[in-house]
Amino acid sequence: MTLPAPASPPETPLATGAQPVGGGQRPLRPRITELVLSAFGRHRRAVLEFGACTLLAGGSGSGKSSALRAFEALARLGGGAELGEVFPEPAVWVPEGARGDAQGRRGFRIGCVADGPEGPVRLEVAVQAEPEARIVGERLTARGLVLLETALRDPRRRVVQAAWHTAGTAAVTRGRLPDDRLGTALLPLRVAGTTRGQRTVLAAAEQMVVALRSVFACDPRPDRMGAPVPTGTGRLLGGCDNLAAVLWRTRAECGRRHALLVDALRTGCAGPVADLLAEPCGDGRVRALLDRGDGTRTDLGRLGDGELRHLALALVLLTGPGVLEVDAPGEVPDALRALTVLADNLDRGLDPRQRTALLRLAARMCERGHIRLVGAVSDASWAEGTDGVTVVHLDRD
Repeated sequence: MTLPAPASPPETPLATGAQPVGGGQRPLRPRITELVLSAFGRHRRAVLEFGACTLLAGGSGSGKSSALRAFEALARLGGGAELGEVFPEPAVWVPEGARGDAQGRRGFRIGCVADGPEGPVRLEVAVQAEPEARIVGERLTARGLVLLETALRDPRRRVVQAAWHTAGTAAVTRGRLPDDRLGTALLPLRVAGTTRGQRTVLAAAEQMVVALRSVFACDPRPDRMGAPVPTGTGRLLGGCDNLAAVLWRTRAECGRRHALLVDALRTGCAGPVADLLAEPCGDGRVRALLDRGDGTRTDLGRLGDGELRHLALALVLLTGPGVLEVDAPGEVPDALRALTVLADNLDRGLDPRQRTALLRLAARMCERGHIRLVGAVSDASWAEGTDGVTVVHLDRD
């Protein structure tokens, strides 16, 4: 379960801000541009490249859902979650047929690349799933320079040996990190930032963590979206169960975005749509209704599953991190973050008109740079050639 030894390129320091690239600037908003599945579930040596709006396409068993699961897991680890919370049953993700070592240890390896002001930063994580879950290896690199590397030296202790780039009187600083958390997320607590090398490490780690924490996994549940709900925090849950409460908040806060949402519903819903309302029920709960423009108000519970999923996904694309229940880094302004929405079964329940309209909305919103989408569909033939959309085909064989 050790990570392969890296090459030894020259130590080129990373930038501390946006740098020219091909006559342009490095992106100011950190974002995940590649998912690396070296050994995870059915994936082996897979590298999935993401654009601003990306569809993962493939039949059942091609690994679409597991790819999104790995992405979400990295996001949660980047937010500081413990390994056991993220992978309660880690053995499920060990590639089928993988052999254990002499001690019976088996596991998986995942990683990603985050692009941003510091250039592409690569993270690789080796997880031991059996006989017990632990992170046994981690590597953070940028421009060929190893910034952090960890390895399990003593299986009897719940720590890994870590070395991070210093470039001061000593080339690296060594220490111990817990084996149930992502070391990259812990670096700001361990690295002083007094040398140029340490500042390079901190800048790269921050870029990776910001990119990972700005992730929202969304799979709307129509069976739960029509009922009245408590007002709560007004932040949308991943299942969109509290849709009415979020509409109660957003309709008053941003009239322009609400108008765009209503416009999207005219395509996604059957019959006329004049407005989308939220009103109190008198018992601390609110419910959502469609105003048909002729005095008729339709309770959301009467809508079809496709209409509700179209509504929820359009709301996600039009609102952003201030409304979604996402563990966003509060110390980073919204203008410097790109929220990535993960949507499994993106087109489930949608008719051709709904899915086409939703994809066009996604491409338009993603083009602005503040939001990105990675969605999974079984067949993307209907999306091929859509401006601003990247289709990644996964093969079951």
